Amino acid sequence: MRAVPVRAVPVRAVPVRAVVWFVALLLVACGGATPASPTPPAPATFEADAAQIYARYCALCHGPDGEGYASDNATRLRGQGFLRTATDDFLALAIARGRSHTAMAGYLDQFGGPLDEAQIDQLVGFIRGWQEGPPIALDDAPVEGDPEAGSLVYGERCASCHGALAQGGESAMSLNRWTFLSQASDAFLRYAIVHGREGTPMPGFEGTLDAQQIDDVVAFLRRFETEPDVVPRHMAPPSIEAMTLIRSPDGEAPDFTLREERFVPAAQVRDAIAERRRLIVLDARPTSDWLIERIPGAVPVPYYDIAPIIARLPRDGTWIVAYCGCPHAASGQVIDALRAEGFERTAVIDEGVWHWIEQGYPTESGPVPPDPAAPN
Repeated sequence: MRAVPVRAVPVRAVPVRAVVWFVALLLVACGGATPASPTPPAPATFEADAAQIYARYCALCHGPDGEGYASDNATRLRGQGFLRTATDDFLALAIARGRSHTAMAGYLDQFGGPLDEAQIDQLVGFIRGWQEGPPIALDDAPVEGDPEAGSLVYGERCASCHGALAQGGESAMSLNRWTFLSQASDAFLRYAIVHGREGTPMPGFEGTLDAQQIDDVVAFLRRFETEPDVVPRHMAPPSIEAMTLIRSPDGEAPDFTLREERFVPAAQVRDAIAERRRLIVLDARPTSDWLIERIPGAVPVPYYDIAPIIARLPRDGTWIVAYCGCPHAASGQVIDALRAEGFERTAVIDEGVWHWIEQGYPTESGPVPPDPAAPN
C-alpha cells in the first residue's frame, strides 16, 4: 500500500474503553493480575447514538440507509465493494476533513464542524455495520502505469461522468481530492474500476479495458494527489447572537424573479448585494465550509441546526435567501423550515455556492465576518 502522508491520517483518538480492554488482555496473557472488568457501553445505546448522528448529519445526501445519491451524487456508503475495500481511516478522514470544493464538508470540530473525534468513531462504526462480508484482500503493490496513456483512456471512458479533471459530474463523485486519494490505495482504485460499484451508475470495466489500461488510469488519477499547502486550523464558529443578519438594512428590497416559486438565480443575488439591497443571506452548509469561503455577509445556519436562527429573523418581509453546495438539498431544508414558520419571502440560490465561486462573484472567508453593510 502507498505510504500515507502524515497529515493524511485523520485526527482520531483511540477510545479509552479499547485501551482498557487491551491492557486487561495483556495482563492476562502475561500472567498478571486482572483488573476489574470495565463495562463497555451497551450495544443498543451505541447503535442508537450512532444512528441519530448519521440521521442528523449524513442522511440528507447519503440517504437514510446509506443507499447514496440522495443529493449531489453522494457515495453509496452501504455498497459492498466500497465497504469491503475502504479502511476505517479512509472513512474517518472523509468525515473529518470532507472533500474540498464539493458538497462534502469537514465535520470534525477541529476544522469548524459539529462532531468530535468520538462521534466520528461512532459514525465509522455505524457505517461499517452495513458491511456483509470480510474485507477484500487487495494487492499492496503500487500500480505500474503510464499516466499519459491513462489520460487518454480516462478521457474516453471516464470523463463523461467524473469530469475532465476528475472533479466529479452530474452522475459521479469527484476523484481528484487529496482527502480521497491520500487514503485510496492503488489497489482500491483499481478494484473500483475493474468491478464498478453495485447500485450506482459506475460500471465495471473488466473485459472492456485490459489490465494495462486500468493501471494507466490509476496512474493518471494519482497525479492529482497533492497535499494542501495549508492545513485547516481550529476556527470556532461565530455566535449567531453576535452577528448582524441583515445586509444593507436601509436599502430597498431586491426584485427577485423565482423559478418554481422557490429558486432565485445567483446573478440576481449578486446584483442585489452590489446594489446594497436589504436582504439576509444564509449559508446552509456545515460551518467548516462557511469558514473557508462564503458569499459576503452570509450567516452560518447549517441544515442540521436551524432552530437558533428562527427567533432572530425579522418578520417584516425582508427577503431571506439560502445557499449550499448540493446545490439545493441543504439550502432547501433551511428554506422549508423557514416557510413552515411563516417566512414567505424566502428562496434558494438556484445554482449553489460552487457556481457562485466559479463565476468569480465576490466571496469572503475566515472566522470573523466583516460588517455586511460595508461596501464589498
